Amino acid sequence: MHLLKSTLQNIQEVDQEIMKEERKKVDGLLKPQGSLGVLEKIAVQLSGIYRTTDLKPLKKAVVVCAADHGIVEEGITSAPQEVTAFMTNNIIVEGKSGVGAISKTMGADIVVVDVGVNADLDNPKVISRKIRRGTNNLAKGPAMSREEAIQSIEVGIEIANTLIEEGYNILATGEMGIGNTTPSSAIIATLTGKDPIEVTGIGANLSEKKLKKKVEVIRKGLEINKPNKKDALDVLAKVGGLEIGAMAGVMIAGAQRHIPVVIDGFISTASAAIAIGLEPKIFDYLLCSHISLEKGAKIASYFLGFEPYLDMGLRLGEGSGATLNFGIIEAAINMTREMEFYSKTEIEVI
Repeated sequence: MHLLKSTLQNIQEVDQEIMKEERKKVDGLLKPQGSLGVLEKIAVQLSGIYRTTDLKPLKKAVVVCAADHGIVEEGITSAPQEVTAFMTNNIIVEGKSGVGAISKTMGADIVVVDVGVNADLDNPKVISRKIRRGTNNLAKGPAMSREEAIQSIEVGIEIANTLIEEGYNILATGEMGIGNTTPSSAIIATLTGKDPIEVTGIGANLSEKKLKKKVEVIRKGLEINKPNKKDALDVLAKVGGLEIGAMAGVMIAGAQRHIPVVIDGFISTASAAIAIGLEPKIFDYLLCSHISLEKGAKIASYFLGFEPYLDMGLRLGEGSGATLNFGIIEAAINMTREMEFYSKTEIEVI
């Protein structure tokens, strides 16, 4: 608890004065003001996060947190739990998954962390920070203890801090965990007050019959656990997941260290909701990569106040959408580094 508490206490607001300077700088570039749209907004936000108008090239990493979920025993997933271990140990960490292909394109490194996979992984490339072998079934009681929820967040903080010390200056969050759209829907339903049917989707191609059962299971879990939406740790412990907590930890550390964190789809957004619930200032350190096709994603994003950059029908997870956005963010930085200024030409601003 000490690490989480001290990290939260040391989070500062983004630098609004620097952002005003960056806005003037961007407006002075050789283009109609506002004509590069979201790229301009990103550059201004980054300046406030980094506390400088001299934006530097990126050293990029996507942190993929893996864990299992007791809720799978309810029979509401399209794949067996063993897929989590297989994907984590053999595919994602070896760069052979969706996020692997995209990360190679974007020049980003993948960091895979086992926070709670229900198996012993033997690949030395996987960072083992296992808290327990999966969560409990949230339909029968709390997914984990409050202390385990704190531990999961602190794993994310420690991983992010290590990467930042190694020189990474932007991070993205990703995940692997069969069944993890269920706790994500439960978290968003709790925080928004929406009925689970409004924020629960097909996950990895769930059948209509299983989707109906999934909604019923979430309702049951919320009724049994009664998570307190004003206490983010209570929500995480009762209906969350270990990888959801770890991703929240990455976001918390990023904010405390003045490093932007790009969030992925629905599950990462649920993590962001936990992080922001613990410290609202974290919001300004997060960049929302895309609007996931998962049903609750749009509700979650707009509830938190995000404006997702892309809408491409993505719903893979793994950090794929967040990693894809590294290119957009780099374009925003290069805009400020490579474009000419009106003041250095004879062109009059109209």
